[in-house]
Amino acid sequence: CQGVTVALLLLAALTPAGAASAAALPVVINTWAFRTAAETAWRVLQSGGSELDAVERGCGQCEIDQCDGSVGYGGSPDESGETTLDAMIMDGNTMEVGAVAGLRRVKNAIGVARKVIEYTKHTLLVGESASLFAVKMGFPYEDLTTQKSLSLYSEWLNQSCQPNFWKNVVPDSSKSCGPYKRREEVTYKEEQTSSQRSIHNHDTIGMVVIGVSGTVASGTSTNGAIHKLPGRVGDSPIAGAGSYADSTAGGAAATGDGDIMMRFLPSYQAVEYMRMGTDPTVACQKVISRIQKYAPKFFGAIICANTTGSYGAACNKIPGFTQFHFMVSNPLLSRPTEKVVDCI
Repeated sequence: CQGVTVALLLLAALTPAGAASAAALPVVINTWAFRTAAETAWRVLQSGGSELDAVERGCGQCEIDQCDGSVGYGGSPDESGETTLDAMIMDGNTMEVGAVAGLRRVKNAIGVARKVIEYTKHTLLVGESASLFAVKMGFPYEDLTTQKSLSLYSEWLNQSCQPNFWKNVVPDSSKSCGPYKRREEVTYKEEQTSSQRSIHNHDTIGMVVIGVSGTVASGTSTNGAIHKLPGRVGDSPIAGAGSYADSTAGGAAATGDGDIMMRFLPSYQAVEYMRMGTDPTVACQKVISRIQKYAPKFFGAIICANTTGSYGAACNKIPGFTQFHFMVSNPLLSRPTEKVVDCI
């Protein structure tokens, strides 16, 4: 018994700080403490469903649950008061991606994204045309507006449309609702992220599923940034930004300020680090560090998992956001379990 204790202590001493716990397959990992999404995805895998099925159903559960008001219908109204949806799903075996952005009046965004893979040669469909495609695929038109989203929109108008995403316009967008015109003289100043908005609107469910054989799938679903300009698309439906899956290396998914994070293709970068043998936790941390150099105050986090089932996560430390919660399901855990990492 003493020998076992010594061996465990030696193992602990050799494990890098922040490294993922023991690897096991299959594994489901998703952003935030979205437990029902994790449970749904795990149940699909356990009942013989594919990795893609698990991602679609898991993220779809968050669309139904309106996770934190930042996924699915009835949340994050844009400047005109409308809720639109972005989603993607990726097959790490074939490298096929299906995605929709600015989807209107259809609730199951990741379901539509899956149909883009199955029934088209395209990768990304947007706006009203994505909705028309969804209807052809058998999805019903439904109102994405709720009393909650209407009240969020009304409150925002009453607060002189603060915060918003305009800059270099007249009248002053920090005090007025507009309508705006461009200022003749453009001023360049340090970009301020709307951390107050983002931290309380968790933006996205991102999920990575790795099967027993090491097959990787990933996906995301979100209703985007609250009070965004109509037509704005963030990182979530962009392959390599919102999520990325490669069955020869692993998978990753991001959440946070998509306007900043998408510029760095963080999910793709994390998978490439893991391909080079980097521990998933360290891969996630390296991605966050790259973004920090250009946007030290950005709000964001990323989850990573490699094909052995080892996993990790990292986040950028800013006031009000010092830890990131995410869910993990694997055979070593008795149930889908919430994990926490300290931000860097």
